[in-house]
Amino acid sequence: MQDLNFRKKRKKRNIKNKNRIKYKNGGNKKYLRQKRRKRGMPLYFPKEKLAAAARQPKEILCWAIEIVAVCLLAFILVVLFGQRVSNAGDAMSPILKNGDVLLVNRMIYNAKKPARGDIIAFKPNGNENAHYSVKRIVGLPGETVQIQDGQVYIDGEVLVKDIYSYEIVDAGVASEEIELKSDEYFVLGDNHESSVDSRMADIGNVKREDIYGKIWFVASGGADFGFVKN
Repeated sequence: MQDLNFRKKRKKRNIKNKNRIKYKNGGNKKYLRQKRRKRGMPLYFPKEKLAAAARQPKEILCWAIEIVAVCLLAFILVVLFGQRVSNAGDAMSPILKNGDVLLVNRMIYNAKKPARGDIIAFKPNGNENAHYSVKRIVGLPGETVQIQDGQVYIDGEVLVKDIYSYEIVDAGVASEEIELKSDEYFVLGDNHESSVDSRMADIGNVKREDIYGKIWFVASGGADFGFVKN
């Protein structure tokens, strides 16, 4: 019996020694934390975990800032370059076709003035309820425009560049000289036979404030998808 008791005591002593070695080498940390909690002792956390926990709020903040910056940039790009209008009719054929979805560059005319040959979107007579009209700029502010013998005259000279309308049959109000004011533009459709433009009294000259922007991209699918060729 004494021998058996001695063996049990020895076995218990060996187990305790093994546990001491484990705890000393960092083993069974969960058990140690529970034991410390029971005794009211401070918990032990590895320095690596504390450092990772401290980094998390900073990383989350950086991600949030990046997401906000990307969303803001996307919004600005859409507002300045991605505003869409649809082309109604064949007035700009063959460059643009009926039903084409067009992207408008609204920023460009903040950097420079509208130029002859630009295809623009505008509200006729500034009517906010009207559909956007898409035409090409022919006459610039301060110029005199007239259509005679099917040709466009700018300040008395035949316009041969930046114009795609030839042999114009109906000169409309432009049969007489039209003097453009400092903020007015004369516009024509490339397909003049099907175009309602500055030749008609109900459209007339286009004011700068009524110009929405420059057409630069055809966003509808098909063969015409891509940049607009002036």
